[in-house]
Amino acid sequence: MRLISKTYLLVGILIVVAIANLGILYNAQTNAGDESFSIIRAGDLKVDVESISTLVRSISTGNEKDRKSLEEKINGIDTALATLKTGGVIHEVNIIPIPEKLSPEYEVVKANWEDYRMYAAEIHTGTVYNTKALDALNYVLSKNTEMTLTADSITRELEVLDRKYNRHKEIAQEMQESVKTIGQASLLISRGQEEEAKNDLNNARASLKISIRKLLQEPIDDLDLAGLQIKTETLEPIPRENSHSLNEFDLLWEAVELRLRILEAESIYSERFGAALDNIVERKGLLLSSIDNLLTAWNDDRLERRNEGQTGTIALIGADVIIFLIVLGIIKKSLVPLERLTKAVGRIKEGFYGEKIEHGSHDEIGKLISGFNTMSETILAKEREAKKIDIAKDEFLAMITHELKTPLVPIQGYADMLMSGHLGDLTDKQRERISIIKSSSETLLQLISDLLDVQKLELGQLKMRMEPEKIHETVEKSIQMLQPQINETGATVLNDVDKEFVAIYDEERITQVLTNLIKNSIKAFKPHGGTIKIRTDADQTHIKIQVIDDGVGIPPERQKKLFTKFYQADASLTREKGGSGLGLSICKGIVEAHGGKISIQSIPDTGTTVTFSLLKYQKASG
Repeated sequence: MRLISKTYLLVGILIVVAIANLGILYNAQTNAGDESFSIIRAGDLKVDVESISTLVRSISTGNEKDRKSLEEKINGIDTALATLKTGGVIHEVNIIPIPEKLSPEYEVVKANWEDYRMYAAEIHTGTVYNTKALDALNYVLSKNTEMTLTADSITRELEVLDRKYNRHKEIAQEMQESVKTIGQASLLISRGQEEEAKNDLNNARASLKISIRKLLQEPIDDLDLAGLQIKTETLEPIPRENSHSLNEFDLLWEAVELRLRILEAESIYSERFGAALDNIVERKGLLLSSIDNLLTAWNDDRLERRNEGQTGTIALIGADVIIFLIVLGIIKKSLVPLERLTKAVGRIKEGFYGEKIEHGSHDEIGKLISGFNTMSETILAKEREAKKIDIAKDEFLAMITHELKTPLVPIQGYADMLMSGHLGDLTDKQRERISIIKSSSETLLQLISDLLDVQKLELGQLKMRMEPEKIHETVEKSIQMLQPQINETGATVLNDVDKEFVAIYDEERITQVLTNLIKNSIKAFKPHGGTIKIRTDADQTHIKIQVIDDGVGIPPERQKKLFTKFYQADASLTREKGGSGLGLSICKGIVEAHGGKISIQSIPDTGTTVTFSLLKYQKASG
């Protein structure tokens, strides 16, 4: 059977089973739907009760706009309880009456709600604040910043005194902490958290008063020191010139302490409001518990009625599971070839070609696998052919570079002999022409050498002799090799490399990198001159070498391709400076073969910086 036909059949079976299940479930849902919505609405009463508690707390912190929301919530619960008793519609949802057998639980909820509602209504209409306590709180909060600044001034005035005033300085620090605690406790009280804050406020007030008296040389025996672990101390009198801030603080403290005592003695809420707030908190738990009892009883009753038809439901579910497992088994069997095909494609991505998948069917998957097997064989054949071509190309490149290099050696040798005058004197014109021959042969030899290096880098055959070397010496050697060219162009090359930096590298190859980069920088100067600076930086594992010039720079659009083989920053046919376009590509290969990285940053008409990194030499411990 074709895969598509088999799929249609399996889907048809599942659709028939689903329709049968939907018919049965619709019957049950029609009878139970309204009851479910009713139970949900009864459960929403808990959310509404919590919302009332939140609104009450919000009103207690001064949010008068929440009074209207509180009234709406109270009316909403009244409506919901009435509808649950008699039936009706809430938010366009049909609500059925609570079953008769649950009337006792409902009446408990109703009674608890009436009690809770009474105190919520008092909150809604009552006055929130005790004016006297509120005024005291506002005064303390307004003066707290001034107290903090004055306490800081006391500390600064005492800092200049000698060691015998060390205890005075400690007390000044304690005063700062007490002022901070008073500010924090006052803020907590302003947010309605009196119980948590008043004890801290009392302790901080007492501690601060004792500290002031000690610094002013006043007795503390008349103070209540219970629970404060305070001992009597004899302190040196503070010099008058260092006690100005202390006197200011003492005057400020007299006014603030009076308000703090009011806050400790009285609540910021009015008596009626505070009592209602306490009762709301106390009765919320009873109301929520009675709603939970109602919901539990209602769900138990519903489950009891559902258990009567449970046998049929279990049988239906069992039949559904069996049908589903059969369909799943057929689908899984049909998809096994696809899994094999996916794994085979993954192996092709990893470079394993020529794999075949065995599959006997002639459906769409069978045709797909047959096509894959053909494709896999074709790719294998092409891969083998490509490898042969690559080998032939490498052999040809090695042969041609060797053959090109062979005749160039005697050309250079005879050019040197002619220039030296061993074969007779030369005219100026002859010497000029032979100089061109020698220069051209050197350029061609360099190109052949670059081609050989590129080939070896690509094949991983470029040999490296990795040893600890001082970078400063390698840079100096590179500069000396190019000194004639540097002198000819009038460039200045500065070796700012740290003489102590040692890295692991092949000195010959890194010298090749440095000479390439210095040559490139020399070419960047127009017409002559300019400065090239070579410097280093290091982290825990690598040393970074930077070759910096102030030449013409490179346009941003050309910088991304600079490390590509044969790419020239100046690609015009009329460019003044020569080069094969292989130098930076070879530099990149050599640096990466050392485990480093190379990058370039350039700004036109400003200069260029090339940075490459080498592994830092770590001396063996012990």
